[in-house]
Amino acid sequence: MLVSSRFLRWLLLPVLALCSLTALAEPEGAAQALHLLSYLGADYPATVLDGQVVDSGEYQEQLEFHGVLQGLVAALPANAGKAALEQGVARLGENITRRRDGAVVAIQARQLAADLVSSYRISLTPRITPDPARGAALFAQHCSVCHGASGLGDGPAGVGLEPPPANMRDAARMDRLSLYDLYNSIGLGVEGTDMPAFASELDERARWDLASHVAGFSASPAATGGASFSLEQLAGRTPQQVASEQGPAALAAFRAQRAQPPQPQRDAQQLIGFARETLAQSLAAYREGQRDQAYDLSVAAYLEGFELVESALNNVDGAQRKEAEKAMMGYRQALQDGAPVEQVEQCLGVADAALQHSAELLGGAAMSRSLSFFSSLLILLREGLEAILVLAAILAYLRNTGQASAMRSVHVGWGLALLAGVATWALAAWVIDVSGAQRELLEGFTALFASVVVLWVGVWMHDRRHAAAWQGYIQGSLVGSGGRLGFAVLAFFSIYRELFEVILFYETLWLQAGPTGHGVVLAGAGAALALLVGLAWVILRGSRRLPLATFFSVNAVLLCVLSVVFAGQGVAALQEAGVLGLHPLRFFEFEWLGIHPDALSLGAQALALAAILVFYGRSWLGSRQDSPAA
Repeated sequence: MLVSSRFLRWLLLPVLALCSLTALAEPEGAAQALHLLSYLGADYPATVLDGQVVDSGEYQEQLEFHGVLQGLVAALPANAGKAALEQGVARLGENITRRRDGAVVAIQARQLAADLVSSYRISLTPRITPDPARGAALFAQHCSVCHGASGLGDGPAGVGLEPPPANMRDAARMDRLSLYDLYNSIGLGVEGTDMPAFASELDERARWDLASHVAGFSASPAATGGASFSLEQLAGRTPQQVASEQGPAALAAFRAQRAQPPQPQRDAQQLIGFARETLAQSLAAYREGQRDQAYDLSVAAYLEGFELVESALNNVDGAQRKEAEKAMMGYRQALQDGAPVEQVEQCLGVADAALQHSAELLGGAAMSRSLSFFSSLLILLREGLEAILVLAAILAYLRNTGQASAMRSVHVGWGLALLAGVATWALAAWVIDVSGAQRELLEGFTALFASVVVLWVGVWMHDRRHAAAWQGYIQGSLVGSGGRLGFAVLAFFSIYRELFEVILFYETLWLQAGPTGHGVVLAGAGAALALLVGLAWVILRGSRRLPLATFFSVNAVLLCVLSVVFAGQGVAALQEAGVLGLHPLRFFEFEWLGIHPDALSLGAQALALAAILVFYGRSWLGSRQDSPAA
């Protein structure tokens, strides 16, 4: 649940490590001090009225909380604004002690909060625009049991709680809270109540999405017109502040817009801009000694920014795409190595210049029709070629040996992969957030798993390349469920590991092509599908004329090569996600074969090669032993 009528009363000293990624770069105690100032600004006006204490218990609590606030501010690192903050907090305490008017204390607390944010660079703005539609699903899952489906505080689990769950439709109460206040309440919980901390369950973006949905309970969706507010204003200001400065009409618009923030279209320029801005934040964190935070930000800059325009840039200037990617990885490597700040700054300068040049190459409101067509064609052709080779080889293998039932298993496998890929895309678009890191983790682990499965099938085919061995196996297990399951699993992962990435590339291309280029994008995808089907037909047709032993050997070699390719690609994806570190070597790069100049990636491929040699050596020795006996 969220908070009761005493919304921020117990927001004292929650663990700072549970704050958002941005908060990790802030001085310890700054976020807690900001919580207390928000509490005083929100609850003091109802505690003292016309110089008289309305609730002595709450008034005493606020005096105590002010003492905690003084200690927090005193413990903050020294800077140019700290002395003024300490003086302001002292004056705030005097006004509370003298029982000054609630409006005066609320304004003073809010001004001190603004000064604290400015002096210690506390970010009140979400890095990605909140999506209340995603927040609605999160509310139903985590909050409605206490707060009720409509936010009235009447959920079944809230019966008998003291204090009771908050009524989120109380506009007067919600107007004294900013979106950032809601975000922190969700993440940190409220001590002294049954409101738990959700930071361990919900990531930063999810908490912002949920906060925006909660803000919508006291808003009128029809009031979005009129004044327009930036995301920074929507997150950091309270409706009460807006009402006092701009009037009732602006208040209604502010409520509606923070409950339904305008969703920007992330075209190539915005994505590269996001990458450059996040890298700058990374450098700032590194200068302050926050090395882990700096590294995480450098990973986010690549995954949530540059990676999403890689395909488009590759079709414009492949060399520039490689240069920009290499520069970003070089900067990440400097962070990982703990290099001096001057060296890190130099690496960032190289990466920023490469990103700027990439943005210039991708400049313009929309891509040309010819570039849109060929980009669409190459995306699907490039990503689908590996999968189609595996499927065509397996189907030809089964067709030549007359195993129609096993062929049906393959079709079931890739059919399920198509459904799973579309379902994953739908979930990522409308239900849950699949971050760039999660995308790379999915790609990395499925590639490594596919590497193992493909190697197993390749060796399996090689062992049965002779007619006698094949006939023996036919009479054994292939006709059973075990053999068919292996083919179905291989077909599934061969398709699924490529499909979701293809969808992401097409989402970016769709935006870049613009409305006039959508038909050309679809035409390019259709041409690629036709080419892939043609390639599969050629392979299947040509395989009929090969002798059984030769055909088995060719397929086995093909699958073993793909096993090595998948091993390199899988490790590279995990490195891009920041799970594995970078270990660059002086070596050539060939992306189509998964070869990257990195010790881990090459090591994984060497391990795959060693496994191939061991298994094939065992098979060769076995055939030599069988020959004399025959």
